Amino acid sequence: MAKKPEAESFVDMFRNFGANLNMPSVDVDKIIAHHRKNLETLEKTAKAATAGASSMMAKQREMLQETLREVTDMAQGMRSGGANPQEFMAKQADFAKRSFETAIKNASEMADVVRASSTETIEILRNRIKEAMEEIRDGVEKKK
Repeated sequence: MAKKPEAESFVDMFRNFGANLNMPSVDVDKIIAHHRKNLETLEKTAKAATAGASSMMAKQREMLQETLREVTDMAQGMRSGGANPQEFMAKQADFAKRSFETAIKNASEMADVVRASSTETIEILRNRIKEAMEEIRDGVEKKK
């Protein structure tokens, strides 16, 4: 039985297509390496974004636990205090003040986490764009 020739790979078909049309030679390996670097960069940015999201979720969980602990402490203090109405109102006002301060602090911390994650992701992309521009410049200079 005759052995069937193996089908050409896409890369080989692309290389042969250019040769058959007598087009200037294209360095397919460089094109593939270029796109491989792009995909690696996308992977790095996805990992950075995932790490940022994980940090944000951990921070939110910590904030929620702290808030629940404070609410529990306040509720127990009011229940066991037998406080007069003035003390009760003072405790509520203090709790409201602490809650507001905590909310402001938490919002600031969350913004810092998001900012750090975004900065890292943008820096990864910026570096890849810079590399790609250098690759293009090098290619143009070699042709001159």
